Amino acid sequence: MPQFVDEARIAIESGKGGHGCVSFRREKYVPRGGPDGGDGGKGGDVVFVGTARKSTLLDFKHRPVLKAQPGEAGRGKKQHGSNGRSLVLEVPLGTQILNEETGELLYDLTQPDARIVVAKGGRGGRGNVHFATSTRQTPDFAEPGGESQSFRIRLELKVMARVGLVGFPNAGKSTFLSRVTKAHPRIASYPFTTLHPHLGVLILGSQPDEREIVIADLPGLIEGAHEGKGLGIQFLKHVERTEILLHFVDLSAENTHGPVAAYQIVRNEMLAFNPDLAEKPEVLVGTKKDSADPERLEELSSFLEKEGRPLLLISSHTGEGLPRLLSVLSDTLPSLPPVSVVPDNQVIRDDRKEAGTPDK
Repeated sequence: MPQFVDEARIAIESGKGGHGCVSFRREKYVPRGGPDGGDGGKGGDVVFVGTARKSTLLDFKHRPVLKAQPGEAGRGKKQHGSNGRSLVLEVPLGTQILNEETGELLYDLTQPDARIVVAKGGRGGRGNVHFATSTRQTPDFAEPGGESQSFRIRLELKVMARVGLVGFPNAGKSTFLSRVTKAHPRIASYPFTTLHPHLGVLILGSQPDEREIVIADLPGLIEGAHEGKGLGIQFLKHVERTEILLHFVDLSAENTHGPVAAYQIVRNEMLAFNPDLAEKPEVLVGTKKDSADPERLEELSSFLEKEGRPLLLISSHTGEGLPRLLSVLSDTLPSLPPVSVVPDNQVIRDDRKEAGTPDK
């Protein structure tokens, strides 16, 4: 199974532009040929592309420095140097590109096939043929190529899922995901089985109104997670992407915490990390109904009644309560996923150039 990596620090550098050429026409019977130095080629860009084909930043873990190809210098006989090949880097959807020094968010790649130029290649220098005038017919200079751009950036992946499963470790999130989708997360009766997000696709409704909903099984939280304890911030940053949270609490007697205490601990950790999460829709679900402790079941029922929230109980092993939960989930989610727009000046599509094609 590929290693899940959701953060990487790299240095990127675009290609320098090729220098313009200083050259003069030298042919038999042409004793005083004019300048014929060609232009240098443009340096390659560093381009990031969002793709659904990748789910981890593992490719960048052992590649700390990435450079595009420089442009070639111009040559005599008005020959233009080749453009440098751009470096195109595919990243999973949901990848954020941040300035390593300031922490400023530069780009947020959420659209499939959106192409973001992070470092632009240097322009090609003009050859001496461009500098001939009526009073300066033999210019002995050309223009140097443009400088490259270099940055230190941080890549952060926040999984793209409409529904996030949250709760204490071993609350039954992975079992639920494996029951309602075709995902196969690791499941065991000890905490921290899930060490990174697992994604599954849930089919809601029937054709022609069928909807595909991506669900993320997120690693369990413990007290102090917003300070980095346990899986800490590695988990919390993924919660920010989701549209709705399914908050699972364990009703079995094996759990150390009661359902209300477990709910409040996880809730407080999320809000300490990002207070805006309080605005996110949340559905509280009691799990392991088939082995529920009566006192804990009564505790959760009383709490939800005071809150004016529905009592939702499920057993992922027997399937009890799942149809009702999926119906509530379908009613809570908007009918269409939100569209995240990348500004036009950050996206390139039709203006791409192949290496070796000179600028006009």
